[in-house]
Amino acid sequence: MSKISNNITDNKLSAKPNTKIGIVKSEYNSKITDTLFDSCKSELEKSGVSEKNIFVMTVPGAYELPFGCQKMIKSNKPDAVIALGAVIKGQTPHFDYIASSAANGIMDVSLKTGTPIIFGVLTTNNLAQAKARIKGGSRGDKGVEAAQTAIKILNT
Repeated sequence: MSKISNNITDNKLSAKPNTKIGIVKSEYNSKITDTLFDSCKSELEKSGVSEKNIFVMTVPGAYELPFGCQKMIKSNKPDAVIALGAVIKGQTPHFDYIASSAANGIMDVSLKTGTPIIFGVLTTNNLAQAKARIKGGSRGDKGVEAAQTAIKILNT
């Protein structure tokens, strides 16, 4: 077993045939979220998810991710959804409200719909911490990790 990050291991995960995955990506902090998305989509394809079975939606920010996930589930009926975003702390409590609302909203949608939603939202104190958690960073690639988590939960 090779270690991917501090949190998840890679057992050469393979998606079940015809697996459908939705990815809902926040546009805010796009330099981070675009990289998360590219890594996530690439890992899904490496795991055997067909490009035609990967549905993509963008929303303005992390606060809108729960609505985007709900709409993705209703429109495309994926087996799982991956929510990707980056909330970086500023000088006001706005960070706390956005991060909490996104996390709670995503969990609520997942439980109400019965569709697994993977929380691929970075919540960091600064931009350097966010960059450390994307492709090429010192703390692993959370886009890859989100894709692997989706495959793993669907294989459970």
